[in-house]
Amino acid sequence: MYVIIDIGNTRIKTAVFKGDKLYRTKAFDKAFFQEEIYQISSTNKIDKAIVSAVGKLSETDRQFLSQHLDYFELNSGTSIPFKNQYGTPKTLGVDRIALAAAAVTNFPKENVLILDAGTCLTYDFVSKDASYLGGAISPGIGIRYKSLADYTENLPLLNKTAPISFIGSSTAESIHSGVVNGICREIDGIIEQYRETYEKLTIVLTGGDANFLSSQLKSSIFVRPFFVLEGLYSILKYNL
Repeated sequence: MYVIIDIGNTRIKTAVFKGDKLYRTKAFDKAFFQEEIYQISSTNKIDKAIVSAVGKLSETDRQFLSQHLDYFELNSGTSIPFKNQYGTPKTLGVDRIALAAAAVTNFPKENVLILDAGTCLTYDFVSKDASYLGGAISPGIGIRYKSLADYTENLPLLNKTAPISFIGSSTAESIHSGVVNGICREIDGIIEQYRETYEKLTIVLTGGDANFLSSQLKSSIFVRPFFVLEGLYSILKYNL
């Protein structure tokens, strides 16, 4: 069995793969890191683990991890199953590396555009010859709502809500229309930019806001909520 540990800025996701099947996933706050790692290591026979850290992990937690799991940490020097043609490869986030690995593993010999709708909205493109070319980084839904409240005097902070109409008839409806319609039109527009160059294009949507956005987009997409975890697993296997 293999363990995937994806460390975000505030939350941690873990996955256990049995064979090539996703056996179990769990998300939790960083405060419970040692408790959760102990639970995984003590109740499963783990052969190897991979750690992807966008957020920071304390030295105490790293030492605890070393005591309980045989693991390696994904970084710019890790062997990967695709050609990284990013102009600054050492600055490429490990989450984006994992997404590219998932794309070439799940959709071989296809042009793939991956949209990760989390804190940020990232776009990552892998060509059909398994080359990662780059993409774009944009504010996610939560940031867009928060920025309106933070940088104005009178606009409230709202929870994401699908707009009733593109014409908002109240301040709240106007905010929902601006944020949600705005991000959806951005996504649709960027997808069209890629399609102008790459006729056959596979689109994958993942991240915490994937399900919310998928029903509001015009484009035909694959929704894969565990795409980062799948990519990390493919990198782990590639390094065995």
